[in-house]
This record gives sequence, C-alpha cells and structure tokens, in this order.
Amino acid sequence: MSLFDIAAILIGLSALFGYVNYRILKFPHTIGLVVVALSASAVIVIVDSVFSSLHVAALVTDLLNRIDFNNALMNGMLSFLLFAGAVHVDIGALARRKWSITLMATAGVLISTFVIGALTWFTAQLLGLEIPFIWALVFGALISPTDP
Repeated sequence: MSLFDIAAILIGLSALFGYVNYRILKFPHTIGLVVVALSASAVIVIVDSVFSSLHVAALVTDLLNRIDFNNALMNGMLSFLLFAGAVHVDIGALARRKWSITLMATAGVLISTFVIGALTWFTAQLLGLEIPFIWALVFGALISPTDP
C-alpha cells in the first residue's frame, strides 16, 4: 500500500470521524476523534463476533499488515504533526512569556535530566546492574520533556 493510499484513507476516516463528532458527540476535537475511533474498533470486533463468516477482523488485520508504519510515520505524518503545532503558536503570547519559557526549557530540562538520571542510576544499583552514571544521565536527557 503506497503512502498516498495510506494518507487518503487516514484523511478520509479523520474527516468522517470529525464530522460524526461535530454533529453528534460535540466533544473537543481530539477527544471526539479518539472516542469515535474506539467506537469504530468496537464495531469491527462486534461485527466480527456476530457475523464471523464475513471475516471483518481478518480483512482489517490484513490491511494493517500491508502498511509500513515506520515509512508512513517518518516520511509522511511526522512533518505534518510538527508543522501543525508550529502553525498555531501565538507569537505575542510567546514573547510575553519568553523568560518563563526560557527558564523551563533550560533549567527545567536540566533538573529533569539529573533527577531522572540519578533515579535511574540508583535503581540500577539496587537491582545489581552496574551502569555508568553518564549513561543514566543520557537516558534522563532522552526522556526529559524538551517542550515545557
């Protein structure tokens, strides 16, 4: 399945689910999409259990197995997700809060890195694993929030 096919299916389903949420559920957009997607999954499971001769779950599983999710995410969706977040930034609000953002983005991340690194190192020591402290700090830096 090509990247274009995957994008067409995802955009179509997202539009359909968004419409159902807008007209019927009236949840916030992201919550509504999750609720409708979970409902669609439940419908697939129920239809497959009631009408087992249709093999709906097998068809959906086969479709999902043909998608290269690594390619779809890294080469397709990730750029749109990152760009969508940047488009909605209020520059005026960002400028007004520049000092608190700078403090959280530097000191907050450093504190988080050292706290998580130290806890990881101490936990490893308690479990009898000898890892260098610098490796624990690298782990802390990897999982620390970079966009507070």
